[in-house]
Amino acid sequence: MRWAHLFISLVMAGSLAACGGGGDTAAVAAVTTPVVTSTGVASTPTTPVTTPVTTPVTTTVLNVATVLTLDLNDLFNYAQPALPAYYDAGVAGTDNSPPGGVSNAAATLGRVLFYDKQLSINNTISCASCHQQAQGFGDTSRFSVGFAGNAFTTAHSMRLGNVRYWRPGSMFWDRRAASVEAQASQPIQHPVEMGFDATNGGIAALLVRMQTLPYYAELFTFAFGSPLPTEARIQSALAQFERAMVSTNSRWDEGYAQTFNPAQNNNGLNTAIPTFTAQENRGRQLFMGNNNQGGLNCAACHQPPTFALNANSRSNGLDAGETTLFKSPSLKNVALSGAFMHDGRFSTLEQVVEHYNSGVREGPALDNRLRGGNNQPRVLNLPESDKAALVAFLRTLSDATLNADPKFSSPFKP
Repeated sequence: MRWAHLFISLVMAGSLAACGGGGDTAAVAAVTTPVVTSTGVASTPTTPVTTPVTTPVTTTVLNVATVLTLDLNDLFNYAQPALPAYYDAGVAGTDNSPPGGVSNAAATLGRVLFYDKQLSINNTISCASCHQQAQGFGDTSRFSVGFAGNAFTTAHSMRLGNVRYWRPGSMFWDRRAASVEAQASQPIQHPVEMGFDATNGGIAALLVRMQTLPYYAELFTFAFGSPLPTEARIQSALAQFERAMVSTNSRWDEGYAQTFNPAQNNNGLNTAIPTFTAQENRGRQLFMGNNNQGGLNCAACHQPPTFALNANSRSNGLDAGETTLFKSPSLKNVALSGAFMHDGRFSTLEQVVEHYNSGVREGPALDNRLRGGNNQPRVLNLPESDKAALVAFLRTLSDATLNADPKFSSPFKP
């Protein structure tokens, strides 16, 4: 009978283990199995019960405080930069900002968007990858590499300093975007640049991604009163950040601040700058002066003090028969570019100067200021000393302050 009872006990124990309460491993562990000893007496061994230790999972919330260096209670001043006296009403008239101008909150959001690699399809590049602050918000390469790493843009990356002072507001080399806002989201949707084109879901796919990033809910609420990202809000924030990139601290600016005189003809632009070398002043004279003043009239197209392109400028005769009206960026920080012209065909400022000296080609879109007395493309025949002087002057337009200003640097923590 003892063996019968023992057999029944073993069967019942096995049945309990098999039922298990729907997979409850704790219930299984609680069942003990009798063991028959050498004397034939069943005994129950002592089995230690191990209590599982649950390690808490720490999830870092990707909010503003954990991801960014921003203090939303102490913003940088983007809205009202200190401008020199020579940024007068005439300069203000070339400002392409929409009503309302720049707000600190929206520009702060724009700064994050500008540096965020999450805005590319594979999280590898940002706007700042091609518009590098240390390079005057341009690129040292002739063409910029896209998100895939093996394809390149077909135009040289344009510098962004003084982008707000191009009155028509049209953007890109070929002027295809009607405004800074319209331009801002096009690289994001480009199949080579940042990759959110139609095949990858377009801007709608990016907006879905952004809603998974808590810091954007905070920043969009802070800037626009609602956490919802939209293309229009992205465009507005990026445009406001870019318009805040005003260049007023080059060596030329420092010198012109001493000679600016609104009572003088041309506001004193033709006055020698005391802090310049003789060569730099000769280059300044050639650049600023018109044909009757022994100059080359460069300033008629590249207007000081912003050195942004005049709204009525046309083709510069790069190729014969040219019909496209290409736009150039401001000449501020031009010496930091690694390539020049829309297609980056020139690699030095010396080559740029030589183009205007002897390389202008005829075409229906050629700017009349580049024609000579016979209505043909003018040939300057400059001596080498004057060509070198022009290059020396262009180098005085570099703005080290803008290129190192922390309010235009990456806001992301290392």
